[in-house]
Amino acid sequence: SRWRQGRPGSSLSASGTGISGLQPGSVPARPLLVQPGAAGRGIWPGLAPLAEGGVWIIASFFLLVSVCAWWVRTYLRAQALGMGKHVAWAFASAIWLFLVLGLFRPILMGSWSHAVPYGIFSHLDWTNNFSLQYGNLFYNPFHALSIVFLYGSALLFAMHGATILAVSRFGGDRELEQ
Repeated sequence: SRWRQGRPGSSLSASGTGISGLQPGSVPARPLLVQPGAAGRGIWPGLAPLAEGGVWIIASFFLLVSVCAWWVRTYLRAQALGMGKHVAWAFASAIWLFLVLGLFRPILMGSWSHAVPYGIFSHLDWTNNFSLQYGNLFYNPFHALSIVFLYGSALLFAMHGATILAVSRFGGDRELEQ
């Protein structure tokens, strides 16, 4: 075909360098896709070859360590400043979802192939397949409410920030001093 791609399930380009976006006729976003290994590999066969899910395992390990370290930092900074720890615990709920979908579920199902791939469209495809397999999330009222509150809170925070910026010439940015 006209597009150069790696092997199915590969996280590397056809050249094996991961920089296929620099070659004529290639897909520039191809190196941004990192997929777990194939279903037949299982969970504990050792580190998979890099082109067959090994990059995903390495990236997942460092992602897990960095996200948990950031949570500890968030908690300790809030404690040191005498602030509430509600932000750290809200972040912990997102980490729990990440752990369930990326670590616990694949281990219980016996293969890393059930985990979420890293990539823009690949993780959306995974989410759609998960939704179709376990009941359509689009018709779940609790899922709908969580999405509404997620986007609604983001909109309210943006409106609050815009309001503070708009009235800063009148001293509105000093609201904490008042």
